[in-house]
Amino acid sequence: MKPSLVVVGNGMAGMRTVEELLKLAPDLYDITVFGAEPHGNYNRILLSPVLAGEKTVDDIMLHTREWYQQNGITLHAGDPVEHIDRKRRTVRARSGLEVRYDRLLLATGSKPFIIPVPGHELPGVLAFRDIQDVEDMLQAARNHKHAVVIGGGLLGLEAANGLQRQGMEVTVVHVTDSLMNQQLDKPAAALLQKALEAKGLRFLLGAQTAAITGTDRVTGVRFADGSEIPADLVVMTAGVRPNIALAKSAGLHCERAIVVDDTLQTYDPRVYAVGECVQHRSATFGLVAPIWDQARVCGAHLAGAGVRRYVQQASPTRLKVTGVDLYSVGDFIGGEGSEDLVLRDPRRGVYKRLVLNGNRIAGAVLYGDVQDGPWYFDLIQKRTDISAMRSQLLFGQALCAQAA
Repeated sequence: MKPSLVVVGNGMAGMRTVEELLKLAPDLYDITVFGAEPHGNYNRILLSPVLAGEKTVDDIMLHTREWYQQNGITLHAGDPVEHIDRKRRTVRARSGLEVRYDRLLLATGSKPFIIPVPGHELPGVLAFRDIQDVEDMLQAARNHKHAVVIGGGLLGLEAANGLQRQGMEVTVVHVTDSLMNQQLDKPAAALLQKALEAKGLRFLLGAQTAAITGTDRVTGVRFADGSEIPADLVVMTAGVRPNIALAKSAGLHCERAIVVDDTLQTYDPRVYAVGECVQHRSATFGLVAPIWDQARVCGAHLAGAGVRRYVQQASPTRLKVTGVDLYSVGDFIGGEGSEDLVLRDPRRGVYKRLVLNGNRIAGAVLYGDVQDGPWYFDLIQKRTDISAMRSQLLFGQALCAQAA
């Protein structure tokens, strides 16, 4: 009899790990997958184009139900696991179904943080996390006019863009004084805001949401200063929290997320975890690049080819919000003893900022012209001495190659 592998979570991290395992050891396990959503596995990153009307749900499917069958994987979609018994090595799903495991892979992802203000449970208040959210937003856009997006990060701007493309009037509400403050410095954020305002989006910065108003459905958003704006749809994109309730109730060691070692093993050697639900050397993860690395390492260990170790690397943020190109990586704020090289060309809508520590690049923010992003990223990764090309650095790789 083959050993049994049970995967809790049918999202991108879990299924990528299964793919990596199948490449190395296609016949090693009997694999059972439980997912909360009633679909195969899809590309969550592409929900924005679905909202904007550029793609359909079918376009973003990564694995159809046939794929699971072809690979001998049993899929229980729409039937989330609610209990793990580590002594008996079983999981129990909402339907009551129990399955035994020899190895367990937790890929429970994260859940949107819904700001717990009065009115947050009203109909018309949504997150932007799954296919159902997008279908609810599209439905709202057909019947309503005023949308408010709470959170001016990457996800919030993508939601705002999509809703506007569907004909709604959109206001983005953000608690700090500049957009995308995790990825952009203030000058780049100001350029972005101007470009988006020119496309008709509205912004309220430094605004603290105090309540969501309405009786049967949301009608408005009220702020800490007492002001109020109308809203028939409120989308919360104020961050996510790792989904750890199941792991915690099974007695696995969790801090902010499920704690794993360099092989993606939890404190129980039979239980692995990958993706947004894990904490590795005190970091948690939301971008796809590190999660693919985790999947590769974890898949190898499950396959018994366990020599790989997961090593964290800096991940660049690349952005294409409504046709505006952005790229940021590394420490783009700088600190004691760091220097800035800045290029501003307002007419072309280009802004570049490199943060130097001594003769190395520590971080970069590019706006409008991002083609040298990967090259700067490479210089950061390799800790390259840039003193020889310092005066040409801002003008990019082509010029520095000539100077060299």
